Amino acid sequence: MNVKSKKKEFYWSPCLNKVGTVISTKNSAIALAKYKKDIYNVSVINVCGEWNEYIEQFKKNGVNVINLTFNYHSYLPKTGFLKSRFSYILIFIISILPLILCLKKQKPNFIISHLITSLPLFIMRLFKFETKFILRISGFPKLNVFRRFFWKGSSKKLYKITCPTKELLQKIKHENIFNEDKICFLQDAIINLDNYKRNNNFDLNLKNLQKKIILSAGRLTKQKNYKYLIKEYSKFLNNCDDYDLVILGEGEEREEISSLIEKLNLSERVHLVGRVENVYDYMQNSDVFVLSSLWEELGFVIVEAAFKNLFIVSSNCPNGPKEFIDNNSCGILFENNEFESLKDALINFNNLKNTDMIKKKVNAKKKSHNYSKFRHHTKLCKILNYENQV
Repeated sequence: MNVKSKKKEFYWSPCLNKVGTVISTKNSAIALAKYKKDIYNVSVINVCGEWNEYIEQFKKNGVNVINLTFNYHSYLPKTGFLKSRFSYILIFIISILPLILCLKKQKPNFIISHLITSLPLFIMRLFKFETKFILRISGFPKLNVFRRFFWKGSSKKLYKITCPTKELLQKIKHENIFNEDKICFLQDAIINLDNYKRNNNFDLNLKNLQKKIILSAGRLTKQKNYKYLIKEYSKFLNNCDDYDLVILGEGEEREEISSLIEKLNLSERVHLVGRVENVYDYMQNSDVFVLSSLWEELGFVIVEAAFKNLFIVSSNCPNGPKEFIDNNSCGILFENNEFESLKDALINFNNLKNTDMIKKKVNAKKKSHNYSKFRHHTKLCKILNYENQV
C-alpha cells in the first residue's frame, strides 16, 4: 500500500507536564506506526512544542510530527490550578484556527484526542469534517455541568469513546452521556521493551544503603498523596526497621514533603531522588513498590513495577489500581488515604510467606503483558476498522 492510499491517523494531546497520558499517547502512536505501517500513516500534532524532545524518537519509529503553531510550551505556567487553567485556555485560543486549517487541508481519517479535548470537540460541532473523531477519556474526570453538557452535545458526531479501565468505562456508561455502542475499553500502551535495558542510572548513594527499599514514583503533587505515604511509613518503622523509603519525581509539593520529612526526623530514611529518566534500574534494586495515589487512570508505574517483578502495594483509589491488583491476587490493596491502612498493608507484605509473595508477583507479571504496545495496537486497530467489521 503506497503512502497516498494509507489511512491518516492523527493524535491530539497537548500536555503541560509529563503525565502518564504523555507516555500513553507516545507509545500508542509508535505502536500503530510500527505494527501497521502498511495501513496507517501516523502523525502527532505538536501544538506548542510540547513534543519537541520526542521528535527524533517519533521519526525513528515512523511517526510524523505536525508543528501546529510555534514553540511557546516552555513559557506556559504549569503548576497550580489557576495557572494551568490559564495555559489550557491560551492553547485553546491560539490553536483554534490552525487546527481547523490543518484538518481541512490534511483530511485525516481519524483523530484521537487525549488532552485538552474540548478544542477538537468544539470545532467538530461547528464544522463538517470527513475525519472521524475519537475521544480518549482517562484519569478521574470530574463530570461538572459544563463537561456533561459539552460531551452530550458532541456525542452524535463522535466516532468512538475509549477508556483505559473497565471501571471508568462502566462509570461513563452509567452517566448515560454517550451511546453505549460507541464506548470501548482500550488499555494503555505502557510496556515498552526498549526502556527495560539497564542504564546503570541508579543513585550510587542509594546502593550503599544498609536497608531494603520501599520505592514510589510520580510527580510530587496532591494526587500522589506522598505526605500520607511518609506518615504511614513512619508508623511502619515502629513495627519494622528494615526498609528505607525512596521517592522518585519532582513537583510543586517538594518543599512541603521535605518539611514533613524533617519534622518526622526521617531525613536519613526517606530519600527524595528527584526526576529520573529511567525508573527501571531503581525498580531492579528495590523490594516493594507503593502507590499511594488519591486517584489514577490505571497507575502506569504499578504496571511497570509488575513487569520488573517488583511486589506492589497500592491504594484502592479510582479508577485503575484495584482493577490491576484484582482482589489482592497481584499484590496488596489498602484503603485509599485511610489512617494506618497503608501501614498495615506494609506489615502484611513484610509478613507474607515466600510462596505467597512469589505467586502474587507472578500473577502481576502476567497481567502486565496486557499493557504492551502490541496488545494496545491490536485492540486499537479493531476500533479503527469497526465499520469494516459490521
